[in-house]
Parts: sequence; C-alpha cells; structure tokens
Amino acid sequence: MNSQVKVYVVDNGGQWTHRIWRVIRELGCNSKIIPNTTPVNNIDADALILSGGAPRIAWESPKLGNCTEYLEHFNGPILGICVGLQLMAIYFGGKAGPSEIPEYGLSKLHVIHENDLFKGLPKEFLVWESHNDEVKEAPNFSVLAYSENCKIQAIKHLTKPLYGVQFHPEVNDTEYGRDILKNFVDIAYLQKLTGFHSFLKKGGLGFLISIVSSAQHDVEYCDFAIAVNVRITLKRGLWIF
Repeated sequence: MNSQVKVYVVDNGGQWTHRIWRVIRELGCNSKIIPNTTPVNNIDADALILSGGAPRIAWESPKLGNCTEYLEHFNGPILGICVGLQLMAIYFGGKAGPSEIPEYGLSKLHVIHENDLFKGLPKEFLVWESHNDEVKEAPNFSVLAYSENCKIQAIKHLTKPLYGVQFHPEVNDTEYGRDILKNFVDIAYLQKLTGFHSFLKKGGLGFLISIVSSAQHDVEYCDFAIAVNVRITLKRGLWIF
C-alpha cells in the first residue's frame, strides 16, 4: 500500500537526514532525499519531510533554501523536524528563538492531543532531543505535545496538513519514533486517496472508463482500489464497485 506514496526528505543539512530517508523506505514508501533548493514545481512527491539541520532559526534561515516555498505552495502533507518545525511556526505567524534550557539527549514527551500524528501511542514516552532553539508561539497551530523544558514539542496546523516535531523521531533512541513516521505516511496516503476520490467525483471516472471502454476482455483497475479493499472491474462495459 505505502509503495504508492512518494514521501521525499528535504535536506536541511541535518546529521540524521539519511536516517529519516531510511525509515521511510523501510515503511515501504517511494522516497528520496532532495536539496532544499529544489524548485517546488519540480517536486512530484505526495508528502514532504523537512529535516533538521544546523542553521540557527534566528539568523541563518536563508540556509533553509526553498522551505518556505514548500510551506506555501506544496500540495500535500508536510512534517517539519527540529528546525523544520521552527520555520513552520514562524512562517505562519509564530515565534522561535534560543531555548531557555537547550535539550540534548533523552527527554520525556507529554502528548496533549493524540491527533493523527500520535494515533495509538502512549501519553508519555521518551524522545531524542538535539536543539538550541525552540518555538515560543504557534498561533495558527494546535500544540500536540510538550516536555519539561520545551512547551511546544509538536504542532498541527489548524486548517492545513502541516505537522511539526521538535524532537527526532528518526533516531533509534526515540520510543515509538517509527510509529510517528508511519502515522505521517498514513496521513499522506489518505490524502492521496482523498484527492483520487475528488478526481472521480469531478468526472474522472468517466475519463477512466473512456480509456478502457474499447477493451475486449476483463480489465482490472487496481492502483488505488487495493488500498480501500475495493475491486473495480470492467465487465461487459459495466464498472462494478
């Protein structure tokens, strides 16, 4: 199922960028690492993950390339990790800056709202931190989690499929990190299905029928159908759902 989803990792210079890519690949997705200077129109992914990185958000944000363009124009879910979270919050009217207490190593995460990102996970678990900066305010987001020294550890935009985490789910030391990334992949997959269903409602089904209507034998359309356990078969000119 996940092989139908393209989740690209935007490289912001983080030390664990390849680890994000590896986990996404292990989850069965089509994935690759792309430079953060890639024009948004050249990206054919269903979802993006903005990696962490060394740039300090207060004075080195130009090193994050076209990430703000992705936040504005990319048509799909985005997950920002570490500095990716900070940029996301700032871009939509929030504030980020130096942490009062920088976090390195393990920290206990407290989940406030499960949302889709923490679906099925405990309310408290250990996560791996590595940051000098943090989000101070995120007015257009729902805060999903916090830690003792960082009050905004995870966010979800109020109206857009934009998510951010301050910790690093890709690191082995983070408990349930793989599950968090899998939940994000599921978000991307469901959005892709929603887009396909919208395509059908807008006349796309007729377009598909026109492609195969001249067939002389049974034809199965299985691309998205498998994902929802629906079999679409052309039989004697009739589509059966």
